[in-house]
Amino acid sequence: MIPGLSADQHVVRISQGEAVAAQYAWEGGQYCALHTPRGIVGCGIYDVACADVFDIALAIARGTPEHPLRTGEDLLDAKIVGVSRRADQLGIRVGMTGREAVACLLAPPAA
Repeated sequence: MIPGLSADQHVVRISQGEAVAAQYAWEGGQYCALHTPRGIVGCGIYDVACADVFDIALAIARGTPEHPLRTGEDLLDAKIVGVSRRADQLGIRVGMTGREAVACLLAPPAA
């Protein structure tokens, strides 16, 4: 372990399947994400414009200084505030919860 730095990855289960939660914290900051085979639900540190360049399905949830997003589980109840084009194509919309966005990413591809 590195003093002042924490890192964790673990599986989060929702009714539609599983995602890998990744969370990192250091003195003065943190970030987290939920990774699925089709894309990511992440905190505000991620960049939708970059995801669009690489055609990545990305949904952004944003915490506040009073209620930061620290864990993958925190993302589940957070509201989505931004989506990449690929995420939009998968049905993810601004205003959804992170749980709803993960469910979209875990849904079988449309025929």
